[in-house]
Amino acid sequence: MSARQADVVVIGLGAAGGLCASQLALAGLHVVGLEAGDWHHAGEFAMDDIAQLGRNSLGAAKVNGEVPTFRQAPGQEAERALLNVGNLMMNGVGGSKTHSTNISWRLSPWNFRARSETIERHQAIPERSTLVDWPFGYHDLEPYYTRVERWYGVSGVAGNVGGVPTGEGNPFEGKRSEAYPSPPLRRSGWTELMKDAATSLGWSPFPTPASIRSVERGGKKACQYCGFCTWNGCWADAKAVPSSIGIPEAVETGRLDVRTGARAVSIDVDRHGAASGVTYVRNGQTHRIDARLVILATFTYENVRLLLLSESARFPHGLSNGSGQVGKHFMTHTFLMGFGRFPGKQLNAWSGSNAQGTAVADFDAANADHPGFVGGGVIMAGHEIRPMLHHRFAPPGVPRWGRERKRWLAENLGSLGWTYTLPDELPYEDHYLDLDPHVTDEHGLPVVRVTQSLRPNEIRQYEFLLARTREWFEAAGAAQFWHSPIAHSPVTTHAYGGTRMGEDPATSVVDPYGFSHEVPGLVIAGASTFPTSGGVNPTETVEALTWRTADRILETWSGV
Repeated sequence: MSARQADVVVIGLGAAGGLCASQLALAGLHVVGLEAGDWHHAGEFAMDDIAQLGRNSLGAAKVNGEVPTFRQAPGQEAERALLNVGNLMMNGVGGSKTHSTNISWRLSPWNFRARSETIERHQAIPERSTLVDWPFGYHDLEPYYTRVERWYGVSGVAGNVGGVPTGEGNPFEGKRSEAYPSPPLRRSGWTELMKDAATSLGWSPFPTPASIRSVERGGKKACQYCGFCTWNGCWADAKAVPSSIGIPEAVETGRLDVRTGARAVSIDVDRHGAASGVTYVRNGQTHRIDARLVILATFTYENVRLLLLSESARFPHGLSNGSGQVGKHFMTHTFLMGFGRFPGKQLNAWSGSNAQGTAVADFDAANADHPGFVGGGVIMAGHEIRPMLHHRFAPPGVPRWGRERKRWLAENLGSLGWTYTLPDELPYEDHYLDLDPHVTDEHGLPVVRVTQSLRPNEIRQYEFLLARTREWFEAAGAAQFWHSPIAHSPVTTHAYGGTRMGEDPATSVVDPYGFSHEVPGLVIAGASTFPTSGGVNPTETVEALTWRTADRILETWSGV
């Protein structure tokens, strides 16, 4: 065993932990970052679909060996969840932002008041839903959204600056204090085709915002539009990732100690019940690090799992779980995809980045009158329709493999376009995470068990958004339209809840800044703290929340 004192220890150096660790170290605190994976660099990333999609090589350090189990209702026997393109979490400095789409959204102001807004519109809260308002509003998080966009040089077009509509960008977005720091990723024939089609329907299309550089910044390259962006690290280092922005500068100060290959197995507490450090395994050896503050910043599944694994005489049911709220109010996003074939057109949507797209927010949040459901989602038409990425989604009648499948791809790939939407799943009483009593990982530790089903509210969302997607493709002139199945994704890169934030310790795990209600010295960061999911990608909101938490830590830091 070995021990070393630190001001702060951060578990996980992804979008949340990487940003938090760097900001605290740059502000003067001594921080140790524990990361189960390696520190990957741009030169390591090849244009290799098989390594990333087929094997999830970036998840080999940890997540591939601890895939959660899944059941639809309590009392059922859980089975190992299927790995698919929505499940490719990774391990490594920078986290899954390294190989994600890096589409960078703000939540709508409606999302922060979803319960109140729903009731005010005389809509019923769906049965057994635990929908709540966030403990603060969009205006409280707006300065941090702006700070994140400035820090990472997010590319996009603003729709509302200072309360004044710009006539461009997303007309439904909340008031922002300044425009995006970088112009949007380049337009193409495909994105312009979908823009014109959306306009013809009376919708309000705009370029998708992205945490990918559209222009060179600070000596760092801009996007090269190679077509191997999603589920792959960027060989040009054009993605704005903590491993290349923030963490290197913090390491140079000598105040951030990054320890890769370090797998946390428990958060430790002292005799007073305060978090006192972390026990982790590295190179087969068990270590302990003492710290004044512990920040749990892994992904949703692991945040919950590590809290439940950290049992002690004082916390027999896991850390911060005295009210039984750890694991509750779990939500995911289903990536609902639409496809269109445009014979005679060479769209070449296999090129570029998924984040290089046209989006419509007309059906997100409360931007339209939805028939019989709460929620909604943005619909995006992007690039990167790679054969490996979409091989499961050929239209009916096309064989799933063999000569005819290859022939169909060869003849049609250049003429295919695609969209996807992320319906806003609500939290429910019986959607939760816990530890599987029968399945363990390679270290003998229980994996997470997901209990979740597809509810009528979400089915109605999917059907409505699919109908709008079909309209969009038909307006663009598609000769054929098809879509992915209506089914939920229990294990996905967009997972929320399990350590909900709120004012009341009886119904939440952390306070509005991410501090545990029950365990002094413990902070939880990431999408596991979200009270609701929203209809867009979560990363920029995770980053804004994290920066807000870092500021709070510094404001209240006593040094003892």
